[in-house]
Amino acid sequence: METLQKICLIFTIIGAINWGLIGIFDFNLVEAIFGADILARIIYSIVGITGLINIGILFNHIEN
Repeated sequence: METLQKICLIFTIIGAINWGLIGIFDFNLVEAIFGADILARIIYSIVGITGLINIGILFNHIEN
């Protein structure tokens, strides 16, 4: 489970950095690297799913 947590954390950090770049500089790093096609949508979906997994991990740690 620890490996899954680290992978999810990495993707969440990547998503947070991307949103920070969009908010501050109006620059979308994911679209700059992968283009605005299906690959970028897959990356966004992975980041969203890992964010949901992180919510579950957060509540699991609060219970313990």
